[in-house]
Amino acid sequence: MNTLPAYTGARISGCWALRSDGSGGTDGSLDRLLPAVNTGLSPRKRTTSQCKSEPPLLRTSKRTIYTAGRPPWYNEHGTQSKEAFVIGLCGGSASGKTTVARKIIEALDVPWVVLLSMDSFYKVLSPEQQLLAASNDYNFDHPDAFDFDLLVHTLRKLKLGKSVKIPVYDFTTHGRQKEWKTVYGASVIIFEGIMSFADKELLKLLDMKIFVDTDSDIRLVRRLRRDISERGRDIEGVIKQYNKFVKPAFEQYIEPTMRLADIVVPRGGGNMVAIDLIVQHVHSQLEERKLRWDMAALASAHQAQPLPQTLSVLDNTPQVRGMHTIIRNKETSRDEFIFYSKRLMRLLIERALSFLPSQTWVVETPQGQDYEGKAFNGKRITGVSILRAGETMEPALRAVCKDVRIGKILIQTNQDTGEPELHYLRLPKDISEDHVILMDCTVSTGAAAMMAVRVLLDHDVQEDKILLVSLLMAEMGVHSVAYAFPQVKIITTAVDKKVNDLFHIIPGIGNFGDRYFGTDAPPDWSDEDMDEPSY
Repeated sequence: MNTLPAYTGARISGCWALRSDGSGGTDGSLDRLLPAVNTGLSPRKRTTSQCKSEPPLLRTSKRTIYTAGRPPWYNEHGTQSKEAFVIGLCGGSASGKTTVARKIIEALDVPWVVLLSMDSFYKVLSPEQQLLAASNDYNFDHPDAFDFDLLVHTLRKLKLGKSVKIPVYDFTTHGRQKEWKTVYGASVIIFEGIMSFADKELLKLLDMKIFVDTDSDIRLVRRLRRDISERGRDIEGVIKQYNKFVKPAFEQYIEPTMRLADIVVPRGGGNMVAIDLIVQHVHSQLEERKLRWDMAALASAHQAQPLPQTLSVLDNTPQVRGMHTIIRNKETSRDEFIFYSKRLMRLLIERALSFLPSQTWVVETPQGQDYEGKAFNGKRITGVSILRAGETMEPALRAVCKDVRIGKILIQTNQDTGEPELHYLRLPKDISEDHVILMDCTVSTGAAAMMAVRVLLDHDVQEDKILLVSLLMAEMGVHSVAYAFPQVKIITTAVDKKVNDLFHIIPGIGNFGDRYFGTDAPPDWSDEDMDEPSY
């Protein structure tokens, strides 16, 4: 899963999650159900668990909340220093857990929130169980109905900021769909489900536990509306299932876990006093966990150090020097700037490919003779561009790598904090098995490149399979990336020594994206701003 454009507010990644069995521990989660009556929120319409990659926004009856960029979730060493804050929501079926979750997200107004539901983690039913489910005789409200091992594994990875694959459960066939959805880590994770507090290992992952307490008559009415309108069931079957399984399960497994909750919310999403208290506590926790980047310290950390051995710079031949002379010249026309930039990109990509693993390969020539050559020794090559300037390097990669897969990452600079922020992410499936060529046109401080590498690592790409390629880098950026990720290979056409107080590369090349695309840079442009987020 991988979506996230840049705006302001909160982000959700719709998914539904877990359930547990046991006692003693921490938080809870929430189950799939209709929003509370008269909350002003539109009812959910679905027959599958919502684990798909959704647009990075939260729609309510009053407004649409867009995501802001995700700030760094790792330190200057490239390792994660703070885990995500996990809120567990528990309560009976149709108690209003999802409504409470959406109200919390709206009130938090923080970037990157993942909503995970237990509904995604129902076990796959056997043929015999399928028949029972068809006649409303299978107990979906028992702890044994959930795959807790997968649930705990998934939530643990999300809390560490890594990407995970979430099953999509189809409530009409009572099985998992073939395509699983990918979800990425976030600042805040809200986990909701009827059995959120039932498993000890699951409880250990919850930083805050909330129980949504709603009158049983209201929950029954909501469940009738949901199952009849959304899941195509008849009223007799819904009532039979409620009396036989839902009500007894609530009394035996769910209601007793209320004692584990840090906060009990009566009346669900309409209880704004309780929601405000929850939001205040989450804000205080996030403030304590906040990472603060010191760009000045980053700039001076590696002064006078020799360039790392993982760096490879194109030979400074008269040809390469001549092309740099043209593209660095402020008087160069846009057409010439594009033409000579493309030439350098082609040379750069060819150089990068020489660092990929190879194996001996013998072929027979048209003359009937054997020729001992080389062939790529890996599964796949994937290119990932850091938008927007890095996207200009994609044609050069496609020209030399047939059928190469391409991913995209958008990282922008927060003008208030000076930090890089992740705004958009789209990576090919199974990228963890690939050798990845990460492309950005200029790298000054290295902050955006570090974030992009961290994203790839969070998607289980091996560090020694990442090649960072850039037309121009500052020594500061080279050192920052190499220090944080010593196994990443860095390839560039030139390295400039200085970065000024505005973090512009000196002597530099100007704002590459604006010169290439013909757009005007703002007065206070930076080499890593906006179109080419290449700190």
